[in-house]
Amino acid sequence: MGGTKKFAVVGATGRVGRHVVELLRAEGHRVVSVSRSTGVDVVTGEGLAEALRGVDVIIDVASTPSPDQDEATKFFTSAARNLHEAGQAAGVRWMLVVSIIGIDGAKAGYNAAKLAHERAALAGPLPVRILRAAQFDEFVEPYLRWGTQGEVAYLPRMRTQLVAARAVAAELAAMATGPAPTAPATAPFPEVAGPREETMAGAARLVAARRGLQVEIREVVDPDDPDAGMYADGALLPGAHATLAGPTFEEWLTESH
Repeated sequence: MGGTKKFAVVGATGRVGRHVVELLRAEGHRVVSVSRSTGVDVVTGEGLAEALRGVDVIIDVASTPSPDQDEATKFFTSAARNLHEAGQAAGVRWMLVVSIIGIDGAKAGYNAAKLAHERAALAGPLPVRILRAAQFDEFVEPYLRWGTQGEVAYLPRMRTQLVAARAVAAELAAMATGPAPTAPATAPFPEVAGPREETMAGAARLVAARRGLQVEIREVVDPDDPDAGMYADGALLPGAHATLAGPTFEEWLTESH
């Protein structure tokens, strides 16, 4: 890395984005926070031209709260198209996008939308690098809350290597401050995951115990979810080339609570 750079972090106020902003600023880089709260809308393109002025690298960690495949796909593909268009006009050198490990076979929901996001990002004029991450530690408690019905919580049968959002942010910051891509991105994409395999239900049990929740946790496979089999069979586990970053989920839970 030579000297400081100017970065635009898209989704700067989110779980990963806020850590990316903090880490880059700690290294002395200039950072533009791109989010609706700062007056920039990546879906409509409003405010993008001004936000990207003088930016070297775009780091796209934006997300959508909707699990609906059509709505999420529209968000991601519109954002990718607008970032490419405004970025090219502003002289941005390249773009870094965060995605999800193991989504190549995704047929529905948010994961399928992220697969469409990857394709849209790679189809644009700017050089792109993609970092795929495992499920975040921060997602376990929402999963537990969403699945709770009375005294029972239903969690999907899911094998993963849960990773802290800050660990993902650290990997993104390292990639963004490194050399620009010299060739089109191809699979296998770089991956970052936690240090060991976990199950979503097992992690939820740790959360319930830590919070003193009197709830029975049942691991289930949703017959209506076409991707349920891939979750259960380990498709979301990282490849041999992945960067493994601590802490473990239990350590993260202890530190964060």
